[in-house]
This record gives sequence, C-alpha cells and structure tokens, in this order.
Amino acid sequence: QVQVVESGGGLVQPGGSLRLSCTASLKNFNIGTLGWYRQAPGTQRELVASITPGAATNYAGSVKGRFTISRDNTEKAVYLQMNSLKPEDTGVYYCGITILTYTYWGVGTQVTVSS
Repeated sequence: QVQVVESGGGLVQPGGSLRLSCTASLKNFNIGTLGWYRQAPGTQRELVASITPGAATNYAGSVKGRFTISRDNTEKAVYLQMNSLKPEDTGVYYCGITILTYTYWGVGTQVTVSS
C-alpha cells in the first residue's frame, strides 16, 4: 500500500520560515512529478509549487521568490522551503505525487502564519 506522509507544519509568525517534508513509499518515485498544494478554509486546493523528474520547477505567483521546492529521489522525498511567510500562506499543505495520470496524496500538514 502506497504511503505519502507530510511533516513540518506548525505555527509561525509573519516573516518566519518553515520547511515541509514529504516521503513516499512509491516504487517509481523518480519518474513522478511532485507537487505541494495548499487549501485554506472555504477555498479550493491550489498548486503552490511543483518539480518534474528532470528537476524543472514551477511556482504559483503568490509564492515565487519566497518558496523553494526540491526533491531527493534516493530518499524518495520532496521538500518545500518557505521563507518570508505571510498570513495568507495559512492552510493545509498537501503533497501530491503524479505518476502518469494518477496522483497519490498525503493527508496534509497544517501551516498557520499568525502573530
């Protein structure tokens, strides 16, 4: 059974930093496109950042220059370094791993940015 597990969320003050981690028990992890998504209360889940098997990255405009996504195929992990956090970054952050046409999801980790 595939397991996708996120960690690293928490409460942080505006301007602070957090690093999210996601590990997966996927045989073909290295060919997956990896993404971090977030969902704030009352909103739809949105893509925050993604990284392809070739390490090409893509960011939502609202996080460009503040967030960095990276992957470690040996560890079967994907990370999201979040700097200069803002209250509007608050939400549940989900790791999504897409292989061919199927996306595997974790249960999410809460990030709250508040003073």
